Parts: sequence; C-alpha cells; structure tokens
Amino acid sequence: MNDKTIDFSKYAVFVDGVTSGSSKDYQCFIESLSSLDTKGANIERLLTAAVGISAEGGEFMEIVKKMVFQGKPWNDDNREHLIIELGDVMWYVMQACMALDVSIEDVVAGNVEKLKKRYPGGEFDVYKSENRAANDR
Repeated sequence: MNDKTIDFSKYAVFVDGVTSGSSKDYQCFIESLSSLDTKGANIERLLTAAVGISAEGGEFMEIVKKMVFQGKPWNDDNREHLIIELGDVMWYVMQACMALDVSIEDVVAGNVEKLKKRYPGGEFDVYKSENRAANDR
C-alpha cells in the first residue's frame, strides 16, 4: 500500500476550481435552470426523474448488495421488496419519458437498436462491450 499524504485543504481548493458555477452559486444555478426552461427543457420533470432514478436505483442496489455480500436471504419478502423498488424506478422513468415527450416503447426500441449494433450476432461479447465505437453510448 502506498503511503501518500494528502493535503485536503489543497484538494478542496482544486475541487472548488474544477466545479461549475451552477454547482456552487445559487444565482448561476437559477440562471441555468431558466435558460434550460426557455429552450424547452422540462427541467422540473427532468430533475425529478434524474434524482428519483438515482435514489430508487440505489435502494434496489442496497437490497442486492445485502444479499450478495451480507447474507440477506433470497426469499419471497426480499424478492417482493426488489419488485417494489423496481416499480419506483419505473415511476421515475415515466417522469423522464414525459419530460422528453417520448414513449417508453420508443425508449425500449431505441435501446434494442443500439444493442443490435453493438452485438450484431445477438450475443454478448466482452471485447465489444469494452471497445465500443465512437458513437456508441
């Protein structure tokens, strides 16, 4: 293990320097929201969706983590809890679809097309997973 001493006060200055204005200044944040709103972004729903998907995905992962690493049993109660959390994720996915004015069917169809391009044979390939084309997000 490397014994490196970190000067956290210098690190804090670095972090502050590479942080956007909208991330640390209220007025700049409000101007960013206003700019997005005037350009047609449904920022209220987008923020609701982004925060919610992340939070609920974390709750889903917490259950899986406890089963894999902490001995939480695979049983009907935990399976049901996962389904409930997945439903919460879907609620926020629908918020995102509404914000983007796109159907969930179109989102899924787009995902299928993306994966067909990445895996043209229809099977997972580690190399293709790790070495994607420039336009493959």
